[in-house]
Amino acid sequence: MIDRSKEIFGNPIPKKAQKKAAQSKKKFAKKFGDDSGADYSVKIVKNACLFDPLGVLDIRVDEGTGDIPFDTEKGVIVGNIRMGFGHYRISMAMASAAHALGYTPYWMDLNSYPNTTCTKVISAQNDLYSMGSRLSQKSKLFNKKYWEPLNYEGFRQLTYNAGDQKNAELMAPVFKNIPKEIPVIGTHVWPAQAALHAGMLHVVNAIPDNWPMALHFAEGSVHTIQTRQSYMGYRILNGMQGSDVLNPMPADSLVYTGHYIDHEFVANLDADCDARTARKAAGKPMRFLLTIGGAGAQRELFQAIIKHLLPAITSGKAALYVNVGDYKKVWDELCKKIKGLKEVSTEHFNHWSDTNAFAQSAMDGDVTGVHAFWHENIFEAVYCTNLLMRSADVLVTKPSELAFYPIPKLFLKRIGGHEKWGAIHSAECGDGTLECEDVPHTLQMLDLFLGESDLFGQMCDCIKANNAAGLYNGAYNAVKLAMGLKQSK
Repeated sequence: MIDRSKEIFGNPIPKKAQKKAAQSKKKFAKKFGDDSGADYSVKIVKNACLFDPLGVLDIRVDEGTGDIPFDTEKGVIVGNIRMGFGHYRISMAMASAAHALGYTPYWMDLNSYPNTTCTKVISAQNDLYSMGSRLSQKSKLFNKKYWEPLNYEGFRQLTYNAGDQKNAELMAPVFKNIPKEIPVIGTHVWPAQAALHAGMLHVVNAIPDNWPMALHFAEGSVHTIQTRQSYMGYRILNGMQGSDVLNPMPADSLVYTGHYIDHEFVANLDADCDARTARKAAGKPMRFLLTIGGAGAQRELFQAIIKHLLPAITSGKAALYVNVGDYKKVWDELCKKIKGLKEVSTEHFNHWSDTNAFAQSAMDGDVTGVHAFWHENIFEAVYCTNLLMRSADVLVTKPSELAFYPIPKLFLKRIGGHEKWGAIHSAECGDGTLECEDVPHTLQMLDLFLGESDLFGQMCDCIKANNAAGLYNGAYNAVKLAMGLKQSK
């Protein structure tokens, strides 16, 4: 196993940072154990939610063996973690593209193997990140003094990557009995780093954000990015060690792909945009989709948005989808605090067939009132937004992974400084608003969408033009790149 914490692309890491990284690994190993000598079993099973639409097979570790063999010819592993919903959603896009291209997508969630050190380390850090996200929305002081600087400049520094690289060594054992020739696409840096530490031969590291940060480096992989803007920042490691001029990334380590979007969206994009503009022209209720992320933050903002929309909903000018993911208590709280919400709402709770049926009927039929969605299963909780997005008119979301999706978007205040660049990119592409940094500006933007056609129509036109230019083909390109790495060796 190569020690990747001592230098990155020929740039030496300070001794102090190397020592801190080693201590971090030692601390986790002491707390959770070091299972580097373990010989974990591997089993392939059909994903209960995603096998039928996307052909996804789960890789289960430490659960015995099964009858389904690895497809070493056409198989591609999507390595991910559940940290919020974003990395799962990007993984779904990769799996969708792989399936459409005729490959076999394997789902490998490194945060789903509870007996392994790998999952214990990731879960501990995930809990801290989720707590920080929620606290940042409640405390302006915490957000200003700690959360924003950490997400914007802290994660940007080379020294931060060194710590992640050492911790990722503890994640490598889950790959031991997986065929090393199968390509891996990591939709979070830890699966990419762990795959490399484990000796996987063909690794693509799909970077999710539009703000270049050393956090996302997995040297030895091919890094993909969604925007031209971030290419130069990553290539020269801009600002990743103060004002120092650093050795650049090798040209073959960084590839622009475009946005990571599911095949289902790209294949139906023009028709979906035409349906949106037709509904607007016919005066039908404008459909807003509110989606809460895996960290469970921004509940108060949701409350303000729903209260503001209720008169338009009851008068037939608007309709609302609310996906609370796997956070049912969020919906319960909203109903308690918003008078009249429960009475105009239809609840689609924990019945996947009902959710699928509604999403399908909404494509061609009329929608009124409020439709609330909650699913206990994490795959259903995340994929529900994907199903609803095609029939929605406007997606209301913070500017994270959903900032890159081909639907008109109203951007809420970010959670973490790195997310602001997702809204900036979308506004420049013409398919989303500027980031609304407070409630009054959010409500103003809602009224613009409801009261006029210009802004909405321009976004739909831009989405179609972007599609013609290939902007939304990033998932296809990442999969082709991963399989091409195998074919070139």
